[in-house]
Order: sequence, then structure tokens, then C-alpha cells
Amino acid sequence: MARVYLDHNATTPLRPEARAAMLDAMDTVGNPSSVHAEGRSAKMLVERARAQVADLVGCKSQQVIFTSSATEAAALAVAQKAHHGGVFSALPTEHDCLEVWSEQLLPSAYDMEGQPSKTHLAYTGLVAVSAANSETGVMRTGATVAGSGEGYSTVCDITQMAGKMAVKYENVTPSYAILSAHKLGGPKGIGALINFTANDPDPMLRGGGQEMNRRSGTENIIGIAGFGAAAQAALADVEALKWDEVAQLRSILEKAIASVSNKTIFVGKEVTRLPNTSCMITQGWKGETQVMQMDLSGFAISAGSACSSGKVKASKVLLAMGYDEGEAASAIRVSLGLETTKEDVLAFVDAWSAKFEKHQMRAA
Repeated sequence: MARVYLDHNATTPLRPEARAAMLDAMDTVGNPSSVHAEGRSAKMLVERARAQVADLVGCKSQQVIFTSSATEAAALAVAQKAHHGGVFSALPTEHDCLEVWSEQLLPSAYDMEGQPSKTHLAYTGLVAVSAANSETGVMRTGATVAGSGEGYSTVCDITQMAGKMAVKYENVTPSYAILSAHKLGGPKGIGALINFTANDPDPMLRGGGQEMNRRSGTENIIGIAGFGAAAQAALADVEALKWDEVAQLRSILEKAIASVSNKTIFVGKEVTRLPNTSCMITQGWKGETQVMQMDLSGFAISAGSACSSGKVKASKVLLAMGYDEGEAASAIRVSLGLETTKEDVLAFVDAWSAKFEKHQMRAA
């Protein structure tokens, strides 16, 4: 049977619009820094993509800084901590690309349903606050991007949110936001830092002064062009409410799984989540085992963030939310895409149910 891809939070298939833009960019000879006609043509591709990404995330074009990835964008943002109090903090539920830089790991801000806890956190300096968690799909209260507050500034990971939901900000915007092209149908190896501050960031890469002296190095115009085209197509899909249909498929998936297993927990089911993401805990059945069994059955899913692949251990995100080691080690993530069909979902349920029944027999 044909394989079914259900791991869109890890990466998405390349959109045809992005492919077409990249092929066009491959035939563009000039260096964007050159002043001749060929260089100006290359520069035009970069600036068009910059405007397309800006439209997606609701910022000004000049606030978009192209990087090699969301990981590089995160590092560039963290490098500015001296301008925001000199300390960088992150919640344990943040993506590794932000948490790894944390100088003071904040206590968990979520309970077992993904609801913000009532524990008061005295934010100071620069703080990482993601808009949506990649493993659980749980979003911030109100599904908005966190703004900076009195005494602290924020860097927001909008990588999973952008392209699936309208990017909305609180009354005060964050200082920085990060995102990646391959999460919304663009190519791998290209991301962006959105700089909402009035000051240009201090560059980590110095040299020719590309990206308005904010990130040196000859621009990856092929990746940038694909990013821009994907961002434009993704925005059109969000405005057309196409992800509402995906949310309906997820509901079908979870109801069908629940009818088979009353032991399965759907993390964040009662709160606002990304429309495509289902994090399922079936205690006693290891997540990596489920991933391997589903892979052999023709379905691609994950047991957590793809950036942590190969690490056979309980999800730090679920542990931070209050789940125990056994529960956190028994989670899988199923993340749907725009091309996912009802037939795909039901086929997955059938395959998962068959493996679950065998697991129950062995455990008896």
C-alpha cells in the first residue's frame, strides 16, 4: 500500500508554488549584492520573498531577517540579550533551539491539559515563549503571540503556528519571533528572525554586510524564493479556512482511537491546539515502539520533536506539564497536513488499533 505521511510538524512536503519559485531562482544568475541588471534581478527575488514572509507573520518587510533556519534565528535573537537586561530564560516546554541557551530555566507554566498555571513567574531580561508547542500542539491562551512586558522582552517561536493559523499579537508585540520555511511547505535550510525592535541586531556572522548588515553571507536566493512562495500560499490557505477541515479530521481520528482504547490520553484536548496535532499517551506502550510499528505498517508518525530524534527518553515537554516518566515515554504525535484525507486517518486508526490489540494481549 502507499505510505501515509502523518508527521507534518517535523517537516511538510514542498508546495508546488515553492518548487516553481525555486526553479525560477535557479535560473537567476546574478548575486544580489551586484549592482548590474543580473544582480538587481536576484535582489528582486529576495525582496519579493521578504515581503511575502512579512505578509504571513504581520510585520514590515524590513523586519524580516533571513537565516539558515529557525535554530539560527533563535541564536541570533538570544545574542541580543544584553539589550534586554542581560539574562535569557526559557520554559522547559520550549524547543531545544531556545531552551539550550537558557541561563535560568523557568518553572513549568503549564498543567497537564496545557493550561497556563497560576504560578507567578517574575520575568526579567529576554524570555522565550512559544506560540504553539511542536509536540503537543498546545497554544498560548487566546492563541496569540506573547508580547513583551514591563521588565522583560520576549522571543517567540511561531514556527508551528505560522501557516496553520493567523499570526495574532497581543497589544504589545514581542521583541523577536522565529520561524522556518520547511514547516509550512517551503524548502529546508532557510528560516527567518522577525525583529520587532527599533534597533538592528548585532550580527553573529560578519563579512559582506548582507541582510542590511544583520547577517553576512551571500543570500540563499533559491531557498529564500521558495520560502516566500510557500509563505504566500500558506497565508491564502489560512484565510480560506482550509485548516478547519484538518481539525475535523483530527476529531475523527481522536474519537476513533478513543473508541478502541479508553486508556489513551489526548494531551491538551480541552484547550486551544494547533488544528492538525494530536499527542496521544497510551501508558505502558512505548512511543518509539509505536512509531516503529506504524512505520512498518506504512505510516509516518513521531514520538516527539524531530530535532530530538534518536534520543530514546521520555518527552521533556510532557514531564514539564506534570505527566510521569511512564506516561511521557508512552506518547506519540500524529500531525496531519492539508493533503491528509479521511481515508488516510481511518487507515491509520485501523493499523494502530490492530497493533494496540496485540499489545494488550502481550500485556495481559
